[in-house]
Amino acid sequence: MNLRPIGIIHSPYKTTDEAPYQGRLAQGPAVLEIFEEFAAGLKDVERAGHLIVFYWCDRADREKLQTRTPHGPEIRGVFACRSPSRPNPIAFCVAELVRREGNRLYVRGLDALDKSPLLDIKPYVSALDAVP
Repeated sequence: MNLRPIGIIHSPYKTTDEAPYQGRLAQGPAVLEIFEEFAAGLKDVERAGHLIVFYWCDRADREKLQTRTPHGPEIRGVFACRSPSRPNPIAFCVAELVRREGNRLYVRGLDALDKSPLLDIKPYVSALDAVP
């Protein structure tokens, strides 16, 4: 398996202590900078009001299999929670697309740390992505 970042995330969060524990709680704006070699893939991205943003939690503890969540004192398995620390620290957020400027997407609602590698983006489609 070979993952290649398609870009980098610029956010106001420098440490995990600064980042909200869920993207929807993020107040600060973020910028998804798409590398030039992938910029052609942005064609028509403005049609989406929201994007599913996949990124790599490069500062996560990849050895951790159990953790305490913000919701209580009990210990949970990482596959039963949304902790960034996990064997493969792939994260995703549904972020609002505010605007596009060339190869930069300005979004709101992203909890990623600054300089996190961006793995992929997809348009959020409520008819497909929301489970009633």
